[in-house]
Amino acid sequence: MKRIMIVEDDRNLNHGLCLALKDQEFQIIPCFDLKSARELLADGAPDLILLDINLPDGSGLALLHEIKVRSESVPVILLTANDTEMDVVTGLEHGADDYITKPFSLAILRARVKAQMRRDVPPASNTSVLEIDGYRFDFEQMAFYQEDTPVELSKTEQKLLRLLVENRGITMTRAVLLDRIWTDGADYVDENALSVTVKRLRDKLDAARYIKTVYGLGYVWVVKQDE
Repeated sequence: MKRIMIVEDDRNLNHGLCLALKDQEFQIIPCFDLKSARELLADGAPDLILLDINLPDGSGLALLHEIKVRSESVPVILLTANDTEMDVVTGLEHGADDYITKPFSLAILRARVKAQMRRDVPPASNTSVLEIDGYRFDFEQMAFYQEDTPVELSKTEQKLLRLLVENRGITMTRAVLLDRIWTDGADYVDENALSVTVKRLRDKLDAARYIKTVYGLGYVWVVKQDE
């Protein structure tokens, strides 16, 4: 059974989220502050974390950083009243896999949670392992290497990478990428989420010469050419 941790200090909201996500597939673990969340995380990471930013004993962004340092593959969805564009960008740059502002629709929250719990993008081909120049991407095992160095990617970054490398040489429009990566039924996804995810993926893979921006359209993984 997959485990979801909810770190939210508003006890009524926390209880409501527990009820909304109650499912035979999920075990829900409520936390109300950073201290209790850290204690539970010491016993093992859950499969997904819903995390408020404004907590009574500190910022949820600090906990987000700790989680991603320990294991980037654990998806974290920020739930917060901080709704400016800069707040969203800051949360995503800290490693959040999604960002939901309060108030929010419980139906959309459930859809986004289930989207994050899907481990892989449906394959566009029968090959789950791709070797491109010095890279090796194993989407089945979620193992990614630059030369022989392992690179940890969040699930959102894995989805983006798979779409780009399985369509090498083809420009993927921003609209298509947003639709394919955030397949959660949301009415609106801030396009900054895509820009930040692309930047993180480029930096982690040192792939600026491969992941190119096609201005006004989207992004492409370029086919290597003789230099």
